Amino acid sequence: MEELPIGLIVAIAGFAAGMVFGATVKITNFCTMGSISDMILMEDKGRLRAYMLTIAVAIIGTQVLHGAELIDVGEATFQNPKFNWLGYVLGGLLFGFGMTMSSGCASRTVVLIGGGNLKSVVVFLVMAIVAFTTNQGLLGVFRANVIDPTAIDLTAMGLETQGIPAILTAITGIEGATTSVIVAAIIAGALLVFCFKDAEFRRPNADLASGLILGALVVAGWWITGVLGFDDFEPTPLRSFSFVGPTANSLMYIMTFTGSTINFGIAAIGGIIFGSFLVAMFTKTFAFQTFQGSRDMIVHLIGAVLMGFGGTIAAGCTLGQGVTGMSTLALGSLLTLASIFVGGIYGIRYLEEESFGGALAAMFGRD
Repeated sequence: MEELPIGLIVAIAGFAAGMVFGATVKITNFCTMGSISDMILMEDKGRLRAYMLTIAVAIIGTQVLHGAELIDVGEATFQNPKFNWLGYVLGGLLFGFGMTMSSGCASRTVVLIGGGNLKSVVVFLVMAIVAFTTNQGLLGVFRANVIDPTAIDLTAMGLETQGIPAILTAITGIEGATTSVIVAAIIAGALLVFCFKDAEFRRPNADLASGLILGALVVAGWWITGVLGFDDFEPTPLRSFSFVGPTANSLMYIMTFTGSTINFGIAAIGGIIFGSFLVAMFTKTFAFQTFQGSRDMIVHLIGAVLMGFGGTIAAGCTLGQGVTGMSTLALGSLLTLASIFVGGIYGIRYLEEESFGGALAAMFGRD
C-alpha cells in the first residue's frame, strides 16, 4: 500500500484537531471578545481566565516540545527577527476594535459559521479578501511602504529571533535553555495564578475545560507540523492554530482548488467549521442568523475589514499571536496581544457610548 504524502497526513491531522477546536468553542462558548465584554460590562472574568489558561497551557506544552528538541520554535514565523513594532501595535489595535464590531474575533467567526450564522459567512469572506489584499494586493503597497520599513532588524544586534529568552540571553549572557525556562515559568506561572486564585474557576466548568483543551490543541498543532510533518526532503512549515492568514488561504484554496495544495491552516479551518456544525446539529441549536438591518451589516463589514487588515499587518490575531505566538515566547506576540486588548476595550466602550470621544473617556473612567 502506497504511503500517503506527508502534506496530506498533516492536513488530515489538522482537520481532526480543528474539529475538536470547533466543537470545544461551540460547547463552552469560548470567546476572547466576549471575555473582554464580560469583564467590562458584567465584571465577570470567567471567560478571561479561560483565555489566559489557554495561553498558559500553550506556553508550557510548546516549551516542553522545544526543550525536548522535537520542534524548534525559532523556526516559527512569530520569531521573525524583523521586529515589526508598528504592525504589531497598529494591527493589534485595529483587530481588537474590529472584532467588537464583528461580534467576535477571527476564530469565533469561523466557529459561528458552523452554527448557521450567515453574518459570520459575510465577515469571513470580507476578512479573507482584505487579508489577502493586504498581504499581496493593493493594500500590500501601503503595508510594504509604510508599515514594513519601520521594522527593527534584530540581526544587526546579534539576535537571530525576537524571542524574549533570546533577548534575555543577549543581555545577561545566561544560557538560552535556561532563559527559556525562566521566561516560560514567569509568564505561564503568573497566568495560572490569575486563573486559579478564583475558587469558582477551580471547580469543573466550561471555562476551565475550554482553556485546557484549546491550549493543548495549540501544542498539538506544533506537534502535527513539526513532528508528524517532519520530512528530510519536503519538511512541513512549522505552524499551529492561526486564523487571519488561513482564512485568506482557505478562500484561495476553494477558488483555485485544482492548482492549490492543502496545508495545516486550511484543513484546520475546515475542521473547525465541521466540528461546530456537528455540535450544533447534535444539540439542535443550528439556526440561520442574518443581519438585523443595514446598520448591523455595515458595522460587521467595518469590523471584518479592520480584522483582515489589522490581523495581517500584526501577523496574527487573538489566537494566532495571542496564544500560538505567545507559546513561542515572541516579544511581538506579547505586544500584539496587549494592543488587541486595548483595541477591544475601546471597541466595547464605543459600542456602549456610541462616540469615539465618549469611548476614550469611558476607558479612563471619566464622565
